[in-house]
Amino acid sequence: MSNIETELLGMFSYEILDNSVESWLVALGVTAVALALFYVIKRLALSRLIGLAKQTRTVWDDALADMLSRTRRPFILIIALFLGSLALSLANEHRQITYTIAAIALLIQGGLWLNALILFWLKQDHERRKIGNPESIAAVNAMGFIGRLALWAVVVLLVLDNLGVDVTALVAGLGVGGIAVALAVQNILGDLFASLSIVLDKPFTIGDFLIIDDHLGSVENIGLKTTRMRSLSGEQLVFSNADLLKSRIKNYGRMYERRVVFTLGVTYRTPRSKLQRIPEIIRAAVEAQSPVRFDRSHFRSYEDFSLVFETVYYVLTPDYNIYMDIQQAINLQVHAEFEREGIEFAYPTQTLYVERTGGSAST
Repeated sequence: MSNIETELLGMFSYEILDNSVESWLVALGVTAVALALFYVIKRLALSRLIGLAKQTRTVWDDALADMLSRTRRPFILIIALFLGSLALSLANEHRQITYTIAAIALLIQGGLWLNALILFWLKQDHERRKIGNPESIAAVNAMGFIGRLALWAVVVLLVLDNLGVDVTALVAGLGVGGIAVALAVQNILGDLFASLSIVLDKPFTIGDFLIIDDHLGSVENIGLKTTRMRSLSGEQLVFSNADLLKSRIKNYGRMYERRVVFTLGVTYRTPRSKLQRIPEIIRAAVEAQSPVRFDRSHFRSYEDFSLVFETVYYVLTPDYNIYMDIQQAINLQVHAEFEREGIEFAYPTQTLYVERTGGSAST
């Protein structure tokens, strides 16, 4: 064996921190190979996902591509160094440090991936709401902020746990402090969660016409704390979101057809033959309109000064102006037919009969 070979063997057997130079070179090689492999995999997978996202209509491949693009270089470097360290002989305490660093890097990177997923969902949701319900974007942003805050709170607690911090006492302290804060701002939190409930459950949306107790109007804005409506007389009505959900709400914006019931009375002097004709006259007047669906028309009752007919029909649109135009046309046509038939509408009258005893009677 030559002197050069002997020197090389001696160099490789030389120990640094209880590991030979050969072990350090192997660890360096593993780190370099892992680092290069991770970068190649990330680049190939990202380009593949981007190309697939352009060919499909689903958003999941776009979400995966966005998450993969958030993979940080320090994370890749730390994982590569951790894999290289496996080729070294380390003391238990040093090995535990490498595990802790790798776990913390994985937790932070996982938080970045999930945070990217939440942001991607918010972006997609914003695009949908810009068309149908732009006023609810603020509430969705608040919900996204709460979700991201909860995510990073969990990540921080897990990182502290890996660093050896007793998170049980910390969580207990945060719980007590959270209760105190919640009690202090319970009204604000109540309105906030009510706003999220309105956004998610959609009992009403912008533009719906509502009747709430004695108030009525069209919804103009759904905010984080209040919902604002514009009344028919022009003033703005402001409701707390929490109080609003506790009320009984009539939402005419969800009406797809309108049921109409109306009555009319004729005099008691109307002949029976004419009474039998009245439902037919009303039905013809209703069916002459559009868009309507006739239901029924009946001689309902004997009242104090009139014979009452009740009619039910449906207007096949929720538009109030169309309903009023149709009802007006029906009234005019019924009036014209009653004139033609000689049928008199009833109005409050009173007939007095006077009778004389012991003589002639008169009325």
